Amino acid sequence: MFGRLRRGGSVGVMAEREMPPEARIQESSGGSEVGIAGLMSKRAKLAEAIDGVGLMIKQMKEKRTTLEKEIEEESVEIKNLKETLAKVREYIEEEGRGLDELARKRSGVEQEADEVSLMIGDMRDKLAGLGNIIDSEANNIAQVKHAREASIGGT
Repeated sequence: MFGRLRRGGSVGVMAEREMPPEARIQESSGGSEVGIAGLMSKRAKLAEAIDGVGLMIKQMKEKRTTLEKEIEEESVEIKNLKETLAKVREYIEEEGRGLDELARKRSGVEQEADEVSLMIGDMRDKLAGLGNIIDSEANNIAQVKHAREASIGGT
């Protein structure tokens, strides 16, 4: 405001009323330009500093927003991996149960195969016994026949 009044050409009563007492004292001592210019320079530097701080805050907010997005994306990815691992775990457990069931079935089939093998062995033994009986009877019949022929032929 002071700069505007000075650029206008004259410093009026209005300007003196609006000036702080320190500025009036410096003006009356003849160093008004230097004092006001110094204040204006400081104000400009402070305004620049505030703008710089504002820019830093804006950049920090942008970085934080970017980080939040990245963290959210990673969170989603981790949740997806966790869900995938849960499905893999379920598959492994299901396969484990399936393998256990197959092992039980195989064991049952092996027992049945052992039973069939024993039955076949028993039947072979019985057939062998029947074969021996048949062979024995065939020998008896042959001996009887041979004895008859010898008795018929020798009488």
